[in-house]
Amino acid sequence: MKQTIKQSYELWTNFHRSLQSDASVEVSESYSEKHKRITLLEANPEEWFKYYFPKYCTANPAPFHIKSTKRILANPEWYEVRAWSRELAKSTRTMFEVLYLALTGKKHNIILCSSSHDNAVRLLNPYKIALEVNPRIKNDYGLLVNYGNWTEDEFITTAGVAFRAVGAGESPRGAKNENIRPDILLIDDIDTDEDCRNPDIIDKRWSWIERALIGTRSISEPLLVLFCGNIIAEYCCITEAIKKADKADIINIRTNGKSSWAKNSEEHIDRVLSKISFASAQGEYFNNPITEGKVFKDLTFGKCPNLSVFKKLVVYGDPSPSNNEVKKNSYKTAVLVGKKDSIFYILKVFLEQTTNSNFVQWFYNMKDYVGGASQLYNYIENNTLQDPFYQQVFKPLFFQFQKQTGHLLSITPDDRKKPDKYARIEGNLEPLNRMGCIIFNEAEQNNPHMQRLVDQFKAVSPKNKHLIDGPDAVEGAVYKLNNDLNDNAVYQIIKRNPATNKHRL
Repeated sequence: MKQTIKQSYELWTNFHRSLQSDASVEVSESYSEKHKRITLLEANPEEWFKYYFPKYCTANPAPFHIKSTKRILANPEWYEVRAWSRELAKSTRTMFEVLYLALTGKKHNIILCSSSHDNAVRLLNPYKIALEVNPRIKNDYGLLVNYGNWTEDEFITTAGVAFRAVGAGESPRGAKNENIRPDILLIDDIDTDEDCRNPDIIDKRWSWIERALIGTRSISEPLLVLFCGNIIAEYCCITEAIKKADKADIINIRTNGKSSWAKNSEEHIDRVLSKISFASAQGEYFNNPITEGKVFKDLTFGKCPNLSVFKKLVVYGDPSPSNNEVKKNSYKTAVLVGKKDSIFYILKVFLEQTTNSNFVQWFYNMKDYVGGASQLYNYIENNTLQDPFYQQVFKPLFFQFQKQTGHLLSITPDDRKKPDKYARIEGNLEPLNRMGCIIFNEAEQNNPHMQRLVDQFKAVSPKNKHLIDGPDAVEGAVYKLNNDLNDNAVYQIIKRNPATNKHRL
């Protein structure tokens, strides 16, 4: 037996055993007690899920789970896309709902479609096993295995509900269950990384979904169409389905910087994301597919001159439009850049999702890093989104740090009316980088902040205008070094005069 086949066999054997021991069955209850219990469960789907699948339901559902289920169960005619991150139980939740609809007699003909026939069979297998061996389902809904119509890719229960696995491109035509056309089309993991690299494949697959697969429906009877899958490419079947859906439910592993589901702790999320690339994390966990190197194909690390060589250095900070809570898709940034002989050196950077207090601390860290080697100019982005935060949050924070350290940094707000972020970065930095005029400090190459900056440079593209705060700050520093250095921006050390207990320059 091949290793992969052996592993699959062991997987499903263990799954069989787990379902058989899933939960005990109360065999002593009367018919009326049993009927009452089932009626109460069917009236409350969340309780139904917990009762029949207790080993799956180890954590309370998140609000987005409950809302989505209510939509699915309340609308017989419905088209929804679940672009839920990995680890948010989209396939498991969907199985609960489909089996609920099938066992309660609301739906009768289910087609499960995936990128290949084998994948479709793999995804259908848990449904089949649950109907075969789940003791509570067998006790309450009877023996459902119809041995004359029971194969791995197609089976019909004794109650007359049909299930069928179909791979992309296969013919689903004629998929009637007696006189009933398909009333659930479940499309799960329809996109693959390899297929998404070829738009022609996606064109062909989407045409097949709309014509052949959805074409199996009845015009006069309601159909539930449910897509499950991440947005793994800028153009894929999920992105096309989103355009058609009654509801596109896009849920990332984090929402507004917090875990979207309490089951996944912040520590566990941090651990997982720390072990994969920025681009992989965005595609798998944040529905933000990134094609690396579209604009900045090659980035150069090199040895930087001594800081004393630079006549002027710029620290450019982007606080991101947020309060003290870490916000979705926003990274605070402070980058130190120097210019010598038409070469811009990215000397040091701080770049992460963090608090305003840490952001202010970075300016003091940069001052300590430079020491007295060169004049240091400090700028902070101050566009219309950030102006209230600068005036109301950052000024008080800088004064708070002044009291703690005895030093005040003079920070100049950058009020430049900036064009589109991508246009600025591509237009002002890409030519410089292509000509070898942007050098990243090789001494900082293993610093996680510098690595994040490199990842964000590689992620720059016309369709990715959000997670590029680091390159945006570099563009601000380069612009200041080229065009707009203001001598008033040079940092000033404020010392306390003991005689007057006042500050003086």
